[in-house]
Amino acid sequence: MLSIDVVSDVICPWCFIGVRRLDQALESLPEPVDAKVTFHPFLLDASTPAEGADLRDRLRAKYGVDPEKMFGRVEAAARESGIPLDFSKVRRTPNTVAAHTLIGHAVEKGTQRALAGALFQAYFLDGRDIGDATVLGELATLHGFEHDEAIRLATDATELAKTRQRGFGCRGGRHHRGAVLRVRRSRGCERGPTGGAPTRRHRQGDGVRLTSGMSVRS
Repeated sequence: MLSIDVVSDVICPWCFIGVRRLDQALESLPEPVDAKVTFHPFLLDASTPAEGADLRDRLRAKYGVDPEKMFGRVEAAARESGIPLDFSKVRRTPNTVAAHTLIGHAVEKGTQRALAGALFQAYFLDGRDIGDATVLGELATLHGFEHDEAIRLATDATELAKTRQRGFGCRGGRHHRGAVLRVRRSRGCERGPTGGAPTRRHRQGDGVRLTSGMSVRS
């Protein structure tokens, strides 16, 4: 069994790209690998209000530059991985604590990986507000949840507090870009995660880079 822990936020485009490249890497192996992928919450911006905020206003205030100039590079990287990312569809930056709460509960339903993928797609490709409980309830019902159950989890103060407690985030003013993946009991890969030339087998302590700001460690 190959266990892969993914620490990511479903509104982080580099996380979306990294997870897609991970899927492609696993699919490209010459022999099928029994991989268990587990998602853990990362709060890209823990200060985002519950109702969310305008994405461009938020980025402009944070970085002091025109956000449109930032989007092109990310869209190009996404297209290289087969993701038709178009930031003109992405208008809001939602609070993702409720989304992460549902992702956490999806483990017991066996749908966590699929739900995380659906949330990435809903936000980045469909332009939906995944901080809205109604949207979350709709998506969760397609992945093993009862509608009332999903709404309760997405709005329950105790559940949300537990998720915040478990969540990783930016510390000390540092900006972390992309997902972090930890591979346990890995037997190595014969081909690089993004395709291309084969790589050496990785042993404990070795890192395999998937994309900028993202690595796999065994």
